[in-house]
Amino acid sequence: MSRLLAKSVGRRFGWLAASALIAAWLWPQPTWAQEPADVTKIAEFIRWTGVAFSLLVIAGAAVVLRIVHNLGERLGARFANRRPSIQKAESIVRFVVYVVTAAICVGLSVRLDDTAVAVIGGALAFAVGFAMRDLVAAFIAGVTIMFDRPFQVGDRVAYAGEYGDIIKIGLRSVQMNTLDHNIVTIPNNKVLTDVTSSGNYGALEMQVAMDFYIGVDQDVERAMEIVREACLTSPYIFLKQPVPVLIKQVILDNYVAVHIKARPYVFDCRYEKPFETDVHLRVLRAFRQAGIAPPAVLHRVREDGPKGVVPPGASR
Repeated sequence: MSRLLAKSVGRRFGWLAASALIAAWLWPQPTWAQEPADVTKIAEFIRWTGVAFSLLVIAGAAVVLRIVHNLGERLGARFANRRPSIQKAESIVRFVVYVVTAAICVGLSVRLDDTAVAVIGGALAFAVGFAMRDLVAAFIAGVTIMFDRPFQVGDRVAYAGEYGDIIKIGLRSVQMNTLDHNIVTIPNNKVLTDVTSSGNYGALEMQVAMDFYIGVDQDVERAMEIVREACLTSPYIFLKQPVPVLIKQVILDNYVAVHIKARPYVFDCRYEKPFETDVHLRVLRAFRQAGIAPPAVLHRVREDGPKGVVPPGASR
């Protein structure tokens, strides 16, 4: 009996001890206020006189960028045949000014000892990992675009349903001026992950594809001569490139038609749409004079039918 009683008392004591430990662990503990951060230690790394000089450097860089922009516009208007090269040089100068200004401001405003380098490195790592990851990705993509050059400033580019001229390649984004004179801003990291089509790729001249359709019963050879002549006599043509004219029989809205495609070059990509308009007006006028008709439904007469009998709506 004494052994059983001792075991029972021991089990109860064990359960009570375990319950007490669990309750002590789960019981909410009072929170103690943390000591405030020592701001003076952070302020020791900053050169306040350097911050004032940094503001002057930033203001000077803004003036330099403005002068570079105005100079690029004037030179581009004066030397139109060198406009793509001038715009590329302007983009490179802007990029160098950004980098040099940032380096000078950091050097003037921060005491770069071992502790400062460690603090700055930790802050940059935090920014890259969290808040500034998209901005850093766009910056790295901008550097990649400058060296890889999928397109250049002044190129006529098709991207994500937009079509226009690249007017600026920055550290964060690319700006496109569409044919409707809308400025489209594209993040650099989006450009590297999507397909981009460049029409001229650094050159002034650009191929302009034009489509024409005539009936299969029309004079196709005469139509090809008219299209080629219209392209060659346009004031916007770039004569150093050939003017291929191709034909193909197609089905157009349930009509059998002949598709004529011309691929001439315009001497300046800015005149793409006036070039198309001029050529189409010349072709339509010449087609009308030559009696070349558009596609239509053709009706044939069966040769084994009664002589002199034509079905209603048919042509001989």
